[in-house]
Amino acid sequence: MAKAGRQATCYGVWTTAWGPMGAAVGPAGLVRVVLPHYSLNDLAAMLAWEHPGAARDEAPLAPLVELSRRYFNGQGADFTHVNCRLPEERTFAGKVLRECRKIPYGQSASYGELARRIGQEDAARAVATVLSKNALPLAIPCHRVIYADGRPGGFSAEGGPPLKQRMLELEKA
Repeated sequence: MAKAGRQATCYGVWTTAWGPMGAAVGPAGLVRVVLPHYSLNDLAAMLAWEHPGAARDEAPLAPLVELSRRYFNGQGADFTHVNCRLPEERTFAGKVLRECRKIPYGQSASYGELARRIGQEDAARAVATVLSKNALPLAIPCHRVIYADGRPGGFSAEGGPPLKQRMLELEKA
């Protein structure tokens, strides 16, 4: 996804095979993704409320729109090139979110495994806490992080754990 330039934050909503989704992007990259759950009108109103003064403009989101449609049509999609506004790399949250982005389509990792990958072996719960605040699902595929015993675990995105399970099943199909 191209950077939004120096313009103010904008948002957009679009349809996918699973329903409407939306996002907001600012000068530093993507700042919010809302997975399919709401109606188009409710989603647009929510994003406008969350980002006061933002203009509705889907053009800067065109690559994300294309990728999300491919994803929800079961065609696979690589979101790693979508520019995202993330916490600093040296912070714990920044490390967790960047490592989560590396989990490939159709694969998963446990919370403990993600903690080990960032050199914090005993931080599985802290990893889960960071991911529970992920505002960029799909771009940061937190749905691919599961419990060590294979259970899907929680999912903070709208639609909750049932949506997470559906997404995992879609990727394995």
